[in-house]
Amino acid sequence: MVGRIGRPHGVRGEVTVEVRTDDPDRRFTPGAVLATEPAERGPLTVESVKWHSGTLLLRIEGVADRQSADELRNTMLVVEVADLPELDDDSFYDHQLVGLEVRLADGAVVGTVSGVRHDAAELLVVRRPGTHDLLVPFVTAIVPTVDVAAGHLVITPPEGLLEL
Repeated sequence: MVGRIGRPHGVRGEVTVEVRTDDPDRRFTPGAVLATEPAERGPLTVESVKWHSGTLLLRIEGVADRQSADELRNTMLVVEVADLPELDDDSFYDHQLVGLEVRLADGAVVGTVSGVRHDAAELLVVRRPGTHDLLVPFVTAIVPTVDVAAGHLVITPPEGLLEL
C-alpha cells in the first residue's frame, strides 16, 4: 500500500491522500495508474498532484465532483510487489514482515506478525494464540534480528512488554 484516499477536498473532485510511501513524488505523478483495494474501485489514473498544508491532494481522472470523490474514501492505493525498489538491508516492506514468526532470543515462540502500524513510531502487531495482540516497537534495540528468508524475527522485549 502506498496510500489511502481520505476525505474530499473542495467541490471539484480532489481527494486527500494519507501517504504510505517514502517516495510520494515517484508514486503520485500525473499519468500514474494506481491499483486499488478494493479492486473494483480502480485502477485510478492521477490527473494532477499538489501539496496543500502538508497534505497530498490528487485529482483523479473521471472524478469531477465532491460526491464522486467521497465515494473513493478509504480506498487503498497499491502497487505490485514486483514494482517496488530494493531496500537497504535493515529496511523492510510491511508485506515482508507480516506472517513472520516472532521469537525470543532463547527461541521461544511469542506469536506471528499480523500487521504493521505506522503511528508516531512503527509498531509490529503480534498475534498471540489465546491472548490479546501485542504491539512491539519496530526498533533495533527491541527487534535485533529479522530473517525474512527463514520466516522469523527475534525480539528482546523490555521488562513488562509481554505482560501488557
